[in-house]
Amino acid sequence: MTDDPREERRPSRARLVLAAYLLAVFCAILVAKALAAGGLEQTAMFYVGIPALIAVTVVLTARPRSAVGLTLAVTTVGLALAGPLLDEGVVCLVMAAPLIYGVAALIAWIVTALTTPAWKHHHAVVAVPLLAAALVEGVAGVSYLPRESAASATVMVEATPEEYAAALAAPPAYGPFDAVLLKTVPFPRPVSATGSGLEVGDHRVVRFNDRKSLGIGAEPTPRSMTLRVTESEVESASGRVVFEVTADSTLSRWMDLRTATVEWHRAGDRTETTWTLDWARTYDPSWYFGPLQQHTTGLAADYLADTFAAAASR
Repeated sequence: MTDDPREERRPSRARLVLAAYLLAVFCAILVAKALAAGGLEQTAMFYVGIPALIAVTVVLTARPRSAVGLTLAVTTVGLALAGPLLDEGVVCLVMAAPLIYGVAALIAWIVTALTTPAWKHHHAVVAVPLLAAALVEGVAGVSYLPRESAASATVMVEATPEEYAAALAAPPAYGPFDAVLLKTVPFPRPVSATGSGLEVGDHRVVRFNDRKSLGIGAEPTPRSMTLRVTESEVESASGRVVFEVTADSTLSRWMDLRTATVEWHRAGDRTETTWTLDWARTYDPSWYFGPLQQHTTGLAADYLADTFAAAASR
């Protein structure tokens, strides 16, 4: 207790630290808005630069004892606010969270190492140019890894090639995901499809479960994907059909899915089928989103292969 009323009115250090944390979070949100307005919301400038901004602000302003711990706490608050304020969906936040936490912790450690004399870890400065190189990926077309890729899945079907072709020509009955990742995140799930046939020009319209954004006052929005048969070679013992994506309001936020190719041939009294999804990565940094999207696309190919295998086996 002090007799000086000015001392009592002076903000405590804890309050100043809290104000600094909130400032870091809202500065990050403003930067996110600016990057989104400039079309940079899918670049490394967004996913690396924003957590770096939070980390630097926290370390230099608050000077906490545990810079990494407090930076992660502020990052958590920022992620919690990102959904309502940036109108992000659950999938985007969950998939990007490990990257954001990792960058925030790394930058907090680097800044602390460079600004705390007792640490004397000045070799951490070598990480600065690496961070700068990571920030530019996705800006002006910069990409360190190829954007185009493909994922495949092969299954043996307890049916003849004719039965499999008939199942492929008809609208399938979509079931729940088996892959833990697809169920947990959760990814868009196909609900129904319209259209039939395997002739060139035949169409499919696949409807997915509605998108549920975390934005304030956001309503569920329908999403779908339209595909057209562009190549078709169907014979009695084998076949190959290429479906081209012509409209997509489902996956276009995360990747550019281009074609789905189905190949099958007789294998004894069964049929061997292979689904291949060709896609292009639209998110950066490539070293994070590339493997992640490759894995999830592989799971999607598995799901499609199993779905039509089950339909042909009935």
